[in-house]
Amino acid sequence: MSIVGAILVPHPPIIVPAVGRGQERAARSTIDACRAAARQAADWDPEVLIVTSPHCVMYADYFHISPGAGASGSLSAFGAAQVNVQAAYDGELRQEIIREAEAAHIRVGTLGEKDPTLDHGAVLPLYFLREAGVNCPLLRIGLSGFSPLEHYRFGQCIARAVEKLGRRAVFVASGDLSHKLKDDGPYGYAPEGPVFDRQVTQAMADGDFLQFLTMDAGLCDRAAECGLRSFQIMAGALDGIAVEPRLLSYEGPFGVGYGVAVFSSAGPDAGRRFAQQCAEAEHARLAERKASEDPWVKLARLSLETFVRTGKQLDALPDGLPEEMTGRAAGAFVSLHAHGQLRGCIGTTGPVTKNVAWEIVRNAVSACSEDPRFLPIRVEELDSLEYSVDVLGAPEAVASPAELDAKQYGVIVSCGSRRGLLLPDLEGVDTVEQQIEIARQKGGIGSREHYTLERFEVVRHT
Repeated sequence: MSIVGAILVPHPPIIVPAVGRGQERAARSTIDACRAAARQAADWDPEVLIVTSPHCVMYADYFHISPGAGASGSLSAFGAAQVNVQAAYDGELRQEIIREAEAAHIRVGTLGEKDPTLDHGAVLPLYFLREAGVNCPLLRIGLSGFSPLEHYRFGQCIARAVEKLGRRAVFVASGDLSHKLKDDGPYGYAPEGPVFDRQVTQAMADGDFLQFLTMDAGLCDRAAECGLRSFQIMAGALDGIAVEPRLLSYEGPFGVGYGVAVFSSAGPDAGRRFAQQCAEAEHARLAERKASEDPWVKLARLSLETFVRTGKQLDALPDGLPEEMTGRAAGAFVSLHAHGQLRGCIGTTGPVTKNVAWEIVRNAVSACSEDPRFLPIRVEELDSLEYSVDVLGAPEAVASPAELDAKQYGVIVSCGSRRGLLLPDLEGVDTVEQQIEIARQKGGIGSREHYTLERFEVVRHT
């Protein structure tokens, strides 16, 4: 047997009457669709459920599968402890998935779980599935910071393991859509929120899994999406399978997008193998970006790649650099991203070398090897890196937050010898209050301590 179908469902606790206490009526379409999706899953008569949840254990470089014989979970954190589910885990299938992933050089396992309780991203789908009579064992799987292609490849590993053991499986992709649909919503509004939801629900309606893999990372981040990587694993699990897609509902009554879809397996289809197409699309995008890099970014790339490949720093600057880089000194930050995720960022608030060019050379090496949040960059990662270089203006003291602007100015928060700096115009940092809070925490400055503020402008090169 194999994966006979998949359901894609959101996980807002408010749609459960014991939590919503009447408010759930505003999401009636979602509730009805979740019940319809659960009934479809019951009709498929699964022997095991594969449940992917954004709220399970998550690591940047590792897929987590919940260990043990089983687990339970409830909505007690949302005031409804009486809403609870029990689940047995399919340990044999778990081990087979791990073996398949390891053979594909994908890091996956059962390490790192501190709380075995089922998260609400798993509890909500199981609530509706239990209501529909589905009581089979399951596996609960978390997401990662890996690329869309790696999530897809992991889904392929899941499908191979399911087929090898002859399980009849249903995939349950748990995930909300954008969290930025309304000004009065819990996360506010961003114009990218509705755009993301239109694109991803169209992909659901069309069964266009390649769209799940190639959505713009910046758009996804600004939309504050939740479930896309869950959908990417699902797409990989249905690799090479024709599907009959049905978008059952979409709405966002509380400022968060809820989409419900069903994908029924309709037999083999070699035309629905999307890994190669995803890889080619990403390669073309990165090549286009690299071709447009300016001298600041080109120098950061040259410095970093030289160091990673040889273990040595540049000993001379390349010819033809602009006077603006060689004729003045300034602080600079070099930021690295891979697959839409931060991969390193190190900089200097003021010059420590003789000019901007050498500042970039120095900080590019630091960004790839000394950022304590990340492991050093490896040679095999070089082709996937995207760079930005921020050249800092001189900081100036400000009397109050009213003189700041999170998009225009960076901020330095100081208390004695402790300082925290945050660059301007960062994804997810929309207000001065957020900016100060993050910079304060970076500097190890307590919320009740007296601190001073400085602002600075930057010229950003990408």
